Amino acid sequence: MVIIRGVNDNALPRLAVSSLVERLRVMPAVVVTGARQTGKTTLVRELTPGPRRFYSLDDWDVRDLARRRPDELLEGEEPVTIDEVQKEPRIVEVVKRAVDAGHRPGRFLLTGSANLLRMMQISESLAGRASYLTLRPMTHREQRGLGQGGMWEELLATGREQWPELLRSRPAEPRDWRPLARRGGFPRPALRLETAEQRNIWFDGYVRTYLERDLSDLSSVTALPDFRRLMRIACLRVGRLVNQTEMGRDAALSQPTVHRYLNLLETSYILARVPAFAVNRTKRLLKSPKLFWGDVGLAMHLTGETQPRGAHLENIMLNNLLAWRDARMGQADIFYLAHRRRGRSGFCDRSGRRPVAGGCQVLRPPPSAGRESPADFPLRIR
Repeated sequence: MVIIRGVNDNALPRLAVSSLVERLRVMPAVVVTGARQTGKTTLVRELTPGPRRFYSLDDWDVRDLARRRPDELLEGEEPVTIDEVQKEPRIVEVVKRAVDAGHRPGRFLLTGSANLLRMMQISESLAGRASYLTLRPMTHREQRGLGQGGMWEELLATGREQWPELLRSRPAEPRDWRPLARRGGFPRPALRLETAEQRNIWFDGYVRTYLERDLSDLSSVTALPDFRRLMRIACLRVGRLVNQTEMGRDAALSQPTVHRYLNLLETSYILARVPAFAVNRTKRLLKSPKLFWGDVGLAMHLTGETQPRGAHLENIMLNNLLAWRDARMGQADIFYLAHRRRGRSGFCDRSGRRPVAGGCQVLRPPPSAGRESPADFPLRIR
């Protein structure tokens, strides 16, 4: 099923397609969330089988109707899709009442550019009534038209001693990962914009729209220059432990303000924090998480960097893992696993016994994430 079109107008599948279809078969409401411009609207309009009424709350007339008479949007037997539902939180309450009145699978399909479960304006979680699916920026395999996110299922289902044989059975030519980092995973800059100048124009517009419009849907932020300064500082700390006190000192902001801003960035899927693995589950909650960005191309634009660093490669690996985790039906958790003696770190599953590494086979060890020099090494990107 086509959902994103490439530069030559050939259909490109997405990793989340099968998961979305299965959820619609089971649950009366499905909520697709993710950052803006990841392809949510295209996904829900071109994927879902059968006729569906479509409403976008980006349309001011539709939003006004949703605010004054939300029941009119949802009445009738035909399945309904509502785009950018976070712009009118009352819609969620009406969906809850409609589901309670008649539990019919696939009736409501909602999208939002924020994590609805963490928005204070939305008091109803639709617990037991909805399934939540996060759409991440496009993985390398999705950009190549494969609709995949990596070999994670095969690797985790296979003993580690069999990994070399499994990887050899999937030959791949060495590819330079740095162009992937520069263009990021948002469909338009990744697939349609060919030059760095074109991508800079797009990323600049994305940041302005996020700061001046999308952010106001989540919370009241009056000091936008302070918020943007913290975004840049966070991008420079990709792959490092979160230290809100240090970030506040660098940005001339108080620690509570840094805490609030980071939460807003994470709620809108601009930023990701990965917890540390520990055998003791309580310690997992106490240890400092690592900070990563939702899209590496956007992070490089905000800092003005032209040469990707080792931390950017680690970020690409994580985004690949998150796309796989969020699209699969079974539950999965991602942690970072530190190797104190080696001075390196990687990602692992919830058991901590199955380390994984971003869908790439490293031919030469990368520099540490803290170094500022570019990482000049080839990868077999799978």
